[in-house]
Amino acid sequence: MMRRFLLLSFILLSIIVPSRAQVVYEMKDCIKIGLERNFSLLITKNNETISKNNYTIGNAGYLPTLDLTSRHTGTLNDVKKNFTDGTQSISNGEYNTTSGGSVSLGLTIFDGFSVNTTYKKLGELKQVGELNSQMAIEYLVADIISGYFNYIQQVQLLKNLDYAVVLSKERLRIDEDRYLLGSGSKLQVLQSRVYLNSDSSRLSKQHEIVRAAQIHLNELMAVEDLSGQFKSRDTSISIIHDLLYEKLLEETLKSNTSLLIASKNKTISEYDRKLVMSRTYPYVTANSGYNYTLNTYSVSTTSNQLTNGLNYGVTLGFNIFDGFNQRRSIKNSAIDVQNKELKYQEVEQGVKADLITIYSAYSNYLRLITLEQQNLETATENLYIAMERYKLGNLSGIDLREVQKSLLDARESLLSVQYQAKLAEISLLLISGRIMKYYE
Repeated sequence: MMRRFLLLSFILLSIIVPSRAQVVYEMKDCIKIGLERNFSLLITKNNETISKNNYTIGNAGYLPTLDLTSRHTGTLNDVKKNFTDGTQSISNGEYNTTSGGSVSLGLTIFDGFSVNTTYKKLGELKQVGELNSQMAIEYLVADIISGYFNYIQQVQLLKNLDYAVVLSKERLRIDEDRYLLGSGSKLQVLQSRVYLNSDSSRLSKQHEIVRAAQIHLNELMAVEDLSGQFKSRDTSISIIHDLLYEKLLEETLKSNTSLLIASKNKTISEYDRKLVMSRTYPYVTANSGYNYTLNTYSVSTTSNQLTNGLNYGVTLGFNIFDGFNQRRSIKNSAIDVQNKELKYQEVEQGVKADLITIYSAYSNYLRLITLEQQNLETATENLYIAMERYKLGNLSGIDLREVQKSLLDARESLLSVQYQAKLAEISLLLISGRIMKYYE
């Protein structure tokens, strides 16, 4: 009978969780929705688009500039002229106008290789924008996966507390039957009710935690209705057991996004230094244009004058002295290159340290899972024996409560270790640039 009771209890627990959920999510569904809607990710992608828009030959300075201008001015004057022979000329209301327009074309022929260097720098900035988006995607996916399995963990803890309530109810039933038959005391019944109320209270609090986990996952996915309820298709925390440190290290040094960005920043600082050096070269510019000017006169021997024609020119320049600012800029750019190299080494060292730390924790959690599973099996068997002895009156209520608590603690401990192992697994795949494996 006891074995049937335990089996029935576990079967009931699989359907106890509230059935008001409207949606059933797989992990990939959550990732897909988050990648489409998350606000922070959308902002990062917009910034990536800006860096792509900036990567043009025109922005680098390869293309000529063409300007069109037009103007019209007028004057209305009273003119009084006194001549040397003593005569005088007075003219009131002289109205003169000037109308004109011009088209000017400018082109940089040589500027110390700065145009070519600027174009290459813009290309690197474009790639940095792409890497920033990639990093944002990776961290979002990691957060969503963590939130998804946290929800599963909380649901399993809810089932565990449900089971605690079932056990407490069964114990209360046994004590009430004993009390009615005269073989038990009122004190035992009251104590069993206290335990039942305590377990029910914990169950109620766990419902709140499950709800908070749902809302947090909805927030990460940026769904319209944050209060929407759902169920997860997965009911357990699956863990990858075959991650190897050597392979993870190789992939980290090759694909870690933070390292890739640090490497790009090194390259950009080198281009900045070249741009500073380009100022030490002479520069050559060319310009050409067409001008049109029409002058009209109200009082003159000439009623109007029209001038139009082409102009062109070539400018050769070289900075001889600028107050030693050029020398200062060159020294500072060299220091910046050195700083970017040091920053890359710092990021590399930090990534390696994180990998070692997390992999050590991952390996330890895998060992703990085996131990916790053994503890759970032992605690389950102990509960069966304890319930049988309690029915026969060979076990005190306090001892039975301890056995029950041991089983519940063993289940909670196993779930906690499994979730921690999953977080370590997620972190390892994130560091090594393999986090999108979950979305394949």
